[in-house]
Amino acid sequence: MHQYQAPIDLLKDKVILVTGASDGIGKCVAKSYAEHGATVILHGRNVEKLEQVYDGIIEKGGAQPAILPLDLQNAAQQQYTSLAETIQSELGRLDGILHNAAMICELSPIEFTEANLWHEMMQVNINSVFMLTQACLPLLRQAPNASIITTTSGVGRVGRAFWGPYAVSKFAIEGFTQVLADELENSNIRVNAINPGATRTKMRATAYPAEDASRLTSPSQLTNLYLYLMGQDSYSVHGQSIDAQPKSQKPVQVS
Repeated sequence: MHQYQAPIDLLKDKVILVTGASDGIGKCVAKSYAEHGATVILHGRNVEKLEQVYDGIIEKGGAQPAILPLDLQNAAQQQYTSLAETIQSELGRLDGILHNAAMICELSPIEFTEANLWHEMMQVNINSVFMLTQACLPLLRQAPNASIITTTSGVGRVGRAFWGPYAVSKFAIEGFTQVLADELENSNIRVNAINPGATRTKMRATAYPAEDASRLTSPSQLTNLYLYLMGQDSYSVHGQSIDAQPKSQKPVQVS
């Protein structure tokens, strides 16, 4: 699947929601989805950056995307319900969600982690995933075949000192993915997680400020796996947690 070559019409007529689409992996994957035929719903907090992604998709001849800004840190459940209702009324369908948005902080021992930071990270990294998924499930059930992709991490599988709330939130993502996949077994919705690994993003730079970013994989090099799991060729793949960068390909330690 890592060497997958997606047909250009893989996602034709599909509507896909990408959270955290203003930068990094979300931006690259959103553009790739659009290049392969999807109408992409661009989520993020920074409207100016989302508009730049929007313009880039239009310039390349992609279907007109939608922009749905939402502050995951402060959004209440009703706002997720309203978002799903807007998708239904404006676009008429939803075929997939990529839960890419997340936040991280400088590495620190749990002993010195402030409670408000802990709560903020849980709200963005796991609570929003639950609320958005729950709000959109009725729409996804109407699709011929739908895909939910969550974003995990190596520190969400094996705990590591100083990764604190970020690691704990990714352990929660692993559990959420497994539970939801089991609940949706034999349905039209498949659920999988991707661990991007060490990737050249601003988030990675926050955790490793002294790292040589030129040694890292760029977000654009990971899009094949995201295409595969969102398209119909992965119809039988369900409940998996997949490394975007197999160990033999990783230039540095996975995040």
